[in-house]
Amino acid sequence: METGIIFDRKEFAVFDGPGIRQTVFLKGCPLRCSWCHNPEGLCMQPQLMVSYAACEHCGRCSEVCDHETCVACGKCVPVCPLGLRRIAGERITSRELAKRILADADYYSRYGGVTFSGGEPLMQAGFLAEVLELLPGLHRAVETSGYCEPSVFRQIEGLLDYVIMDIKLFDSERHRRHTGADNEKILKNAEYLCGGTKPFSIRIPVIPGVNDDEENYKATAAFLAGAGALERVEFLPYHQTAGAKYRMLGMEYRPGFDEDAGIRICRSVFEEYGIETQIL
Repeated sequence: METGIIFDRKEFAVFDGPGIRQTVFLKGCPLRCSWCHNPEGLCMQPQLMVSYAACEHCGRCSEVCDHETCVACGKCVPVCPLGLRRIAGERITSRELAKRILADADYYSRYGGVTFSGGEPLMQAGFLAEVLELLPGLHRAVETSGYCEPSVFRQIEGLLDYVIMDIKLFDSERHRRHTGADNEKILKNAEYLCGGTKPFSIRIPVIPGVNDDEENYKATAAFLAGAGALERVEFLPYHQTAGAKYRMLGMEYRPGFDEDAGIRICRSVFEEYGIETQIL
């Protein structure tokens, strides 16, 4: 039985697939997008998150900790009088996670389903596959960057009812500059979706001055044109909320672009190809 690491579970999500969803967030991501809004999902290990801005420095956390550097043991979490500390990351077996998901299966099987997000959920492909196989009768979806080996992507896609996949930047060099990796695997997996029958949507996180130009939109729209199972392209506008989470992890947020610049969303470029669009 596989063991995985999750860092959150959200109920009643309405933008994570068809209907009303239960969304499970898996830790670990191979990309380093300069705008990432879930920094606690980047590394595979559990991490301590602290709301330092509200800390009164009472010292109770230091009294119970016997480690020179933080190992996310969690001893300091229950003693914080203001509840400012938490561990992002829980080790859990596939069977236990499936059990938690199925606890509300009657509701979600009628009105939506479950979606696995991250981080990048396909980094824990073996664990994810076991969980998916333990959820009979429940609509199953994934939110993915698509950055993985095609064999892994096809294995997981075969266990799903719906796929939400990012295409952040179409140009490979620009993709590398802003995410730390090229997009060859991503486009290969997107091409597989475009040629298949599994319902899917493409999500574009719209980042000012990074990917909101007409050239990027046109290249992406032309690539997706004619995909029979594509339901829509979803635009996810950038919002300035990531910095606080980075500070909670003791990390520095350096986006590398002008956060205050306005963004451009060109729905008409996609609609010219007959592609439905939505702004989230």
